[in-house]
Amino acid sequence: MFVQRFSATRRGARLARRLAAHHLDLWHLPYGGTASDTVTLVVAELAANAVLHGRVPGRDFELRLGYDRSAGVVRVEVSDTHPGRPGLCGTAARGPADAEGGRGLLVVAAVAARWGVDDRLGPGKTVWAECAVPVPPDPRPVCPLRG
Repeated sequence: MFVQRFSATRRGARLARRLAAHHLDLWHLPYGGTASDTVTLVVAELAANAVLHGRVPGRDFELRLGYDRSAGVVRVEVSDTHPGRPGLCGTAARGPADAEGGRGLLVVAAVAARWGVDDRLGPGKTVWAECAVPVPPDPRPVCPLRG
């Protein structure tokens, strides 16, 4: 599990993305691999949304990464303190499909196995996504049977 708070700025979003890639590498999901690139993209989109749409002056956003190695799933959670809930661009509530921005959650929906929004304790919400990653082989050495 990796949990860190970041300033709700572009710099904070960039740092969240970079630290996520670093922790994925520590979890044997190497830089430049498909799994790392996918999860890092999801972190980048959700952190950017927290900074652009979920920012409350004086409040940070939080990134939480969890890796269930046996299930081959990385869960990304980004929490902010803004009460507004995100939606997909192109829906009636969010405006026209030909708008210049607002595609971040469409990208997340395209690359993640599942995503959603949950309430959190205190103000705001948590936007989460689960990404399927290959289950790496068990790194423990195999002892040959004797006999």
